[in-house]
Amino acid sequence: MRESICRIVGIALLAVASGSLSVSAAAQEVPKQLEPPAGEQLLLQVHAKGDQVYACKSDAAQFAWTLKAPDAQLFDKDGKLFGKHFAGPSWEANDGSRVTGKAVANSPSPDADSIPWLLVTVVSHDGNGVLSRVTSIQRVNTKGGKAPPSGCDGSHVGSEVRVAYSADYRFFAPK
Repeated sequence: MRESICRIVGIALLAVASGSLSVSAAAQEVPKQLEPPAGEQLLLQVHAKGDQVYACKSDAAQFAWTLKAPDAQLFDKDGKLFGKHFAGPSWEANDGSRVTGKAVANSPSPDADSIPWLLVTVVSHDGNGVLSRVTSIQRVNTKGGKAPPSGCDGSHVGSEVRVAYSADYRFFAPK
């Protein structure tokens, strides 16, 4: 019996170690310009599923889909609802803590049909909770979300389109 328990514990430890290695490998794939400032560490990671909302706008004779806002639900590693991501850009946890940020760097997604990866600096905090200490956010592993290549013209000015996307958001805080 004791030998079986030791074997199970050994297998579990190996699985944990393997998981840690894959997380490190994934972190190495993040472009240098998207690394958070020195002195920050990963606090948490969530997965977003939702839409990028675009509005058709006109600038002189040019027409283009312009990002209006993200509209996504955020899920923790167990798939439980963590919070939401919306205009600002802002992220709000279910505990009421919220951060708003400003993109400071971007890099094309490895998936050419997806929105870029980002580094965001937090510019404001609201409420007390899990996001209260967050100072930087990475958007990585994007799928979808790009503005349509056509369909914005004089007859569609002011109209909106929602484009499905998913991404991982990594929240960083001071060590």
